[in-house]
Amino acid sequence: MSMDFKEALDERRLVFDGGMGTMLQELGLKAGGCPDELNITEPELIKKVHSAYLSAGANVVTTNTFGANRIKLEEYGLEGRLEEINIAAVKNARSAVGDNAFIAGDIGPSGRFIEPVGDMSFEEAVEIFTEQAEALKKGGADLFIIETMMDIKEMRAAIIAATSVGLPVVATMTFDNSMRTILGTSPEAFAAVASALGVAALGANCSLGIEGIFDALSAMSKVTDLPLIAQANAGIPVLNKAGETTFPATPSEMADYMPKLADIGTRIVGGCCGTTDKHIEAMGKAFLNAPEKTASKDSKNFTALASRGTVKVFGPGLRPVTIGERINPTGKKTLAEEIKEGKTTRIRAEAKDQTEAGADLLDVNVGVPNIDEPSAMKRAVFAVNENSTLPIVVDSSDLTSLEEGLKAVDGRALINSVSGEEEKLATVLPLAKKYGAAVLGLTLDDDGIPQSAEGRVKVAKKILDRALKAGLRKEDIVIDCLAMTVSAEPKAAKETLRAIRMVTEDLGLATTLGVSNISFGLPARGVVNSNFFAMAIDNGLTSAIINVKNEAMMDAFFAACTLLGYDPNAEGYIDRFRERTTAETTTNVTKKAPQGIREEIANAVVEGSEDEIVALVERALSEGIAPLAVGNEALILGLDEVGRLFASNRYFLPQVILSADTVKKGFNRLKKEMLEDDSPKLGRVILATVEGDIHDIGKNILCTLLENHGFDVIDLGKNVSAETIIETVREKEVDVVGLSALMTTTVMGMETVINSLKEAGLGDVKTIVGGAVVTEEFAGKIGADAFGGEATEAVDKIKALLKVNVKK
Repeated sequence: MSMDFKEALDERRLVFDGGMGTMLQELGLKAGGCPDELNITEPELIKKVHSAYLSAGANVVTTNTFGANRIKLEEYGLEGRLEEINIAAVKNARSAVGDNAFIAGDIGPSGRFIEPVGDMSFEEAVEIFTEQAEALKKGGADLFIIETMMDIKEMRAAIIAATSVGLPVVATMTFDNSMRTILGTSPEAFAAVASALGVAALGANCSLGIEGIFDALSAMSKVTDLPLIAQANAGIPVLNKAGETTFPATPSEMADYMPKLADIGTRIVGGCCGTTDKHIEAMGKAFLNAPEKTASKDSKNFTALASRGTVKVFGPGLRPVTIGERINPTGKKTLAEEIKEGKTTRIRAEAKDQTEAGADLLDVNVGVPNIDEPSAMKRAVFAVNENSTLPIVVDSSDLTSLEEGLKAVDGRALINSVSGEEEKLATVLPLAKKYGAAVLGLTLDDDGIPQSAEGRVKVAKKILDRALKAGLRKEDIVIDCLAMTVSAEPKAAKETLRAIRMVTEDLGLATTLGVSNISFGLPARGVVNSNFFAMAIDNGLTSAIINVKNEAMMDAFFAACTLLGYDPNAEGYIDRFRERTTAETTTNVTKKAPQGIREEIANAVVEGSEDEIVALVERALSEGIAPLAVGNEALILGLDEVGRLFASNRYFLPQVILSADTVKKGFNRLKKEMLEDDSPKLGRVILATVEGDIHDIGKNILCTLLENHGFDVIDLGKNVSAETIIETVREKEVDVVGLSALMTTTVMGMETVINSLKEAGLGDVKTIVGGAVVTEEFAGKIGADAFGGEATEAVDKIKALLKVNVKK
């Protein structure tokens, strides 16, 4: 191509290709084996697909390397040929399209979760994706597309890896009908994270039809100005009369959505599962001919921070946000001792309490002398991620601790802090750029804190200029104008307020403030703090580090927001005081205390209190409760509640996995007391991903949940033949067979297993099926006894199949 990808994207809309697997099937390729190895064993077949998409009008073709990372290739013993496979894939594409299209090196998920949800470290994930990206670049790719990601932390690792290699990056995640990924990430949260990491375009692919992809991109457009990419499936897959999985959306039906996509800022369209060259031809023509968006898009002049599933935006003219300050050991002896001991009980409690108290962000500081602060920061961030839906402010003066915190966060963090000091600017800003973080800038430099507002604004301008040179954006900078002690400096408050207004109006930056320092040395400090807080908001303050559990401070916050027009119709103010009125007139308004050790254990499971569960189980045993009762009436009681929270979208898979791990620790302690015949299992279940399919994340989650509910689970793993399943059923006297498949090319393997069970005289064994492409209708048509759905739902369905009592 005569220009690079970013230049082309700035100049015009672009069309990606469609489904590689779908086209290979049309060309007669049978399921099985490693799809990526075809780059070496069947290069002409791969070239045919690329050529067909080029002829259909695609000006970007994607390499056949979705699973060509080290972990996926290990499934086939091909990890030693990683570079060869990736380079061959790029060369096949280039041979097919020449210089008439860009070559996008395809990077898919690793197949493992990053800790604490999984067992892979963030560093290992970055290393794995860097290895593949370097091979694709060596082969001659023009850009990378990171696609079908479900875990925002894995997406962060992949983007960091790909951008370090030096090519433009396009990033897409896959969402379900609830507009969440399997791990609970919303389109807005993903957009905030990916935008800050410097991708060229972002969007959604797979799982949904064109309507769902449009909804996901519409949500993303609210928090990013970056070009959007839409790569929808050809509808939701269905089973035709011949027993084949098909995608129902026609080329013309998908083309009809192109003007709507163009109108929300979509600059790239392509296709995913079920789309062919005919779909791309129709969609591309409609997309390129769609009128340009008439209304100009509002500039996203705000700072956006994100947790795994929540976005918080703030900046000049927007409602201010509160930053909870309580996770900080300064002046808190008990918290400091826990941090020294490696415990997180109080950190978890503070995360929950501050979230409930109305915080928008949570500051995390573990600065205790003579500890391994980087490890403590990592533990603390994990604990907050698991116990709050709020974005995190990583607070440390130690550079290594900051980096550990940034690697540990699920979403996009704010660094607390940098200053105008040369050493700080030179070390902290590159860290923020690498990890896509925003930065809190203190208005002090090597000469100290300027007394005047003008002096502080000068430092703020220096921080901004250096940040822009480091590759950060204006919206990545949040300025702390510093509240000085008014009892020692009578003009301190006035100068701080002037500085806030000047930074807001002259520089257009978001601001923050540690409010309570203003009142040091004065009586009734809360009175001074709350009034100063309201005055600062009036002068343009957009965030504040406060004790959100202090009623007077939060009252001042809600009142100021109402008086200054940040709270339309005073809705937030009314809600706050409606709750207080109810609390004053209703008895028993405090959280109900657990009624005995069983409820304490159940609550610990719901809260994922791994540190406490063993001690609670031991206490229950010491009180004379039988081990089986501790399991069924306490541990499982808590896990059932987790299932209900998950079903109502109040919990997501990270919380479910944490609770399941807590239950596992509890049961491990019970095993010391329980004989085999004292703990009858609810039934024996085989779980397996069908032959030809190597995806098993959902299956693994279900395995953990079933074990914790009292089932004997035999996990046969991935790519399991029908013969192996039948043989195991016979040998182990199995009650239920659970089958998983994620690929349309392998899903019919489920029917093969079900039919094989009947032919082998094992028709009494119950079957349950699940996976991304599996629907309830499909399950019925292939003769399965149940459709699994979500993992927590599948547990109840298996209980129902075996007539085990299911608690509602």
